[in-house]
Amino acid sequence: MDSSTKIAHREIVLDTETTGLDPKSGDRLVEIGCVELLNQLPSGVVFHRYINPERDMPDEAFRVHGLSADFLAKHKVFAEEVAEFLDFIGDSPLVIHNAEFDMKFINAELARLGFKPLPMSRTIDTVAIARRRFPGAQANLDALCRRFGIDNSSRTRHGALLDAELLAEVYLELAGGRQPGLELATTSAKAPRAGSAQPVLERTARPPRPHAPSEAELAAHAAFVAKIKKAIWRIDEDQAVA
Repeated sequence: MDSSTKIAHREIVLDTETTGLDPKSGDRLVEIGCVELLNQLPSGVVFHRYINPERDMPDEAFRVHGLSADFLAKHKVFAEEVAEFLDFIGDSPLVIHNAEFDMKFINAELARLGFKPLPMSRTIDTVAIARRRFPGAQANLDALCRRFGIDNSSRTRHGALLDAELLAEVYLELAGGRQPGLELATTSAKAPRAGSAQPVLERTARPPRPHAPSEAELAAHAAFVAKIKKAIWRIDEDQAVA
């Protein structure tokens, strides 16, 4: 690879909404939201789907995300969305807030369709990062938004895409915080999805600057030095030190 190019590092920030807390008891996915990051900055490319869970919506879950069974019944089931979802995430690391929860639901849906589970080893759990950085402090998404001054006023209810977008900002801060202008980040709002060629960020090579003085500059310097009496760097032959 040419040293003047740099392949963008791709990560996927992911969030889900569900009908409850445990897929083993029959709870299902109802929404998936993903935000693509290139070099830890949002590229503008997202994946967002509502999922028909093929079941009722418990009141407790409805109060969290506001997605009714009637609304979700108009959308596709997971089997009709799984190919696009897996294509979008590719083999990129998954940034998830409380990764164990979301992964158990995603893997339960994949298992129903005969797909291999996604390994936990490819996840980056922002809850774990937050607890290491701020021991004893609240590590939920709202608390982290307040800590980092991220506007979450539109989060009146949980929503997978909105939460993924907020988490992308939180993740940037947990990673140390950076100003996009100081990074070789993508400037395009669109980027190839998984399976296509990854974008490269090019550096423009600048020609070397000349440092040798011109003849005119040498003459001007000599004329200036000639005006200085007994300049220590101009020792005449008869003043030479043996």
